[in-house]
Amino acid sequence: MKKTKFGIVVFPGTWSDKDCYHAVNTILGNQSIYIWHKETDLKNVDCLILPGGFSYGDYLRPGAIARFSPVMNEIIKFADSGKPVIGICNGFQILCEANLLPGILLPNNVMEFRCSNTHLKVQNNNSTFTNECNNNQILNIPISHGEGNYFADPDTISELENNNRILFRYSSSNGEITDDFNPNGSVNNIAGIINKKQNVLGMMPHPERSCEKELGSTDGNYIFKSIMKSVSLA
Repeated sequence: MKKTKFGIVVFPGTWSDKDCYHAVNTILGNQSIYIWHKETDLKNVDCLILPGGFSYGDYLRPGAIARFSPVMNEIIKFADSGKPVIGICNGFQILCEANLLPGILLPNNVMEFRCSNTHLKVQNNNSTFTNECNNNQILNIPISHGEGNYFADPDTISELENNNRILFRYSSSNGEITDDFNPNGSVNNIAGIINKKQNVLGMMPHPERSCEKELGSTDGNYIFKSIMKSVSLA
């Protein structure tokens, strides 16, 4: 599998950029570059990562100001061209604000910041981001957010459900999908979705925090390796 060139987009307040760099470079042996939010040159990358953090301090609402950064016009063009984009946590929020993904991330229904391990059930393994997974595989990937409660109108949820655009749901370690295993109140236990073209993923859990045994799980590697495989076959 050839090396993938990742572009890691950095906004004021981003804090997971170095974690993402470590995961895709040090652990998986790829090439990565940081792209500052004021840049408009994506430097011929194969995949863009919008990491977690608190862009612009999450003022107004998470991602609302970052959506207007100069780099976003290029990110939209990049996504429209069919190249892969993954938004993690705050990155997911930014993608929703930019209308690259539907819906919105509301405050957790428990009204507290949640930082813990979660289990995700893979709902569609035929995608750019999950082709290294088995269908219904359970991944152990942590969350770290205060506003990860995914919400969309009923028609949008139906469209996501009917077109296999929900990649991950919060579940038990045995794959049980109930409110008991929903850490933030997300509708239908949704933890990650893709766009209609299936090249843009938004997910609240942090795969870059589960890429080494020392962290308790290497399951995040499935997602990055799936991207690498898709890029190598493109």
